[in-house]
Amino acid sequence: MSFFPQGTVYGTLLNSQGEWDALRAQMDQPPYKAPPKAPVLYVKPANTWSAHGAAIPVPAHVPQVEVGATIAMVMGLAPHTVAGYVLMNDLSVPHASFFRPPVRFKCLDGFLGIGAGLVPPAEAGDPARFKLEVRINGELKQSFDFATLVRPAAQLLEDVNEFMTLQPGDVLMLGCGPSRPLAKAGDRIEISAPGFATLANTLVQEAA
Repeated sequence: MSFFPQGTVYGTLLNSQGEWDALRAQMDQPPYKAPPKAPVLYVKPANTWSAHGAAIPVPAHVPQVEVGATIAMVMGLAPHTVAGYVLMNDLSVPHASFFRPPVRFKCLDGFLGIGAGLVPPAEAGDPARFKLEVRINGELKQSFDFATLVRPAAQLLEDVNEFMTLQPGDVLMLGCGPSRPLAKAGDRIEISAPGFATLANTLVQEAA
């Protein structure tokens, strides 16, 4: 079945061990001077959502975009339950800070590819065993093992629920790998994971 979010979509930063390790030294610098104690979230509003197979426009002033391939939890009707999992292509304009990501880099129109199907938990299996691959124009550019998450899916959900209430239909991304492949207008991006239908989007130059 096709899927499109019915609630708010939240991205999660600094949740792969490789990403955490790469940025650990910066965490002790001003203004924070310590690692974050809670999950670091951001919102991908409805203007960013693109269906599987859609062409995603890239502004002329943006030579490349970062591909943040991930899998997300979709909240169920009962509190703290998961209705299913979905592939996501969380695009952003390359930028230096991952501690407070500027909206203008992460929330451009169409900058979130969304998998065509919601996979129920019983079919998806243990999220700690999730693995995904990113191909750009057919060439493998990234492999990501969700066993390397700083906060596994259940812990991430528990920690988020300590400071905010996720509503039925809300979507929470599990996090991306430590390195994000780069793509440009004209490229076809395919994100695949066992048990999930491949998510594919093509980047196109935004009309002037």
